[in-house]
Amino acid sequence: MTDVLAAVAVPTYLPSPPQGVWELGPIPLRAYALCIIAGIVVAILWTERRFVARGGEPGTVTDIAVFAVPFGLIGGRLYHVATDWPTYFGPGGDPVAALYIWQGGLGIWGAIALGGVGAWIGCRRRGIPLTAFADAAAPGIVAAQAIGRLGNWFNQELYGGPTTLPWGLEIYRRVDPSTGLPDNLTGVVVDPTPIAIVHPTFLYELLWNLAVAALVVWADRRFRLSHGRAFALYVAGYTAGRFAIELMRTDPATRVFGDIRINVVVSAVVFVGAVLYMVVFRGRPREVFGRTAATGSGDEAPGTPELVADSSTGKSTGDSTEDQRAHNEVEARRNEKSPAAEAGGHGGSSSSSSVDAAPADPAQEREEDVPAEPPSSAKS
Repeated sequence: MTDVLAAVAVPTYLPSPPQGVWELGPIPLRAYALCIIAGIVVAILWTERRFVARGGEPGTVTDIAVFAVPFGLIGGRLYHVATDWPTYFGPGGDPVAALYIWQGGLGIWGAIALGGVGAWIGCRRRGIPLTAFADAAAPGIVAAQAIGRLGNWFNQELYGGPTTLPWGLEIYRRVDPSTGLPDNLTGVVVDPTPIAIVHPTFLYELLWNLAVAALVVWADRRFRLSHGRAFALYVAGYTAGRFAIELMRTDPATRVFGDIRINVVVSAVVFVGAVLYMVVFRGRPREVFGRTAATGSGDEAPGTPELVADSSTGKSTGDSTEDQRAHNEVEARRNEKSPAAEAGGHGGSSSSSSVDAAPADPAQEREEDVPAEPPSSAKS
């Protein structure tokens, strides 16, 4: 009985993977890279669904991602190298290793900043408001971050201090099988006895990110967030959790203001900026673009939009304003081609008056030359 109680009392800790890299012939298959790729795929698919629901054209997200993803990866690596520069450029550092992105090390702030530049380029090419795209992408981005944290688990990194909690993470000693030398990144576990039981801060952040994604989706539906406020909510929610989790981490990091981890300071500053943005831009209606602009509707429900009236045929769309505009344009072109107008010396006129001979009275001519409706060019 005592043995049974002792077995129950002993916590079952969370094991680390025995390795993070598998050799597929001459090609190393890295779990970290696979997690990053999986996160990107999820982000693109989820953003596509939300973007189309807001009125965007299908396929636009993929076009924008062609710019945003590589820019984000480069920005993430630059931020990591800049905030951990002694590892690469300090005494005994290896500058070439700064290019080894597959070894881990992507800073989210650099990824968001430079990825935003890439998204801006893609949005400009497609005529899409960047803020509308950012709002659609917000939950997908934070979900991708959650998936990416699994890569840190495989790499045995991003963990906290010692703990006896049942969900503590077991850290093993990994070695290079060919040499027997310690190699935490590409080595394998020979002895499954843990050398430490620590807080799995990567798991805390993973769960927090999923909660933030759910919060953004709920708030977006409840309050119809616009002009980048859904994205700002994601940033505020993420940084709030990152601030607390970063304080728990014990892995090496660049420290500022004495002994404060740099990401603690950055999280606090970015959180304040995100909250201020949400306050300043509150209450604004959603941007109108794509299919939503074509139908004149602000609804999110995806569907096939009605076609805008074709001014060359005058077909009705059910929109009285568009129908009137199309009618005016058809009448103007008819008058330009009218033989009577040419005979009267008025060929090329955009007048919507009668096509009979021009009146003798100049005052009457000026009065009749004023169209009953504004010309189509007055409507943007």
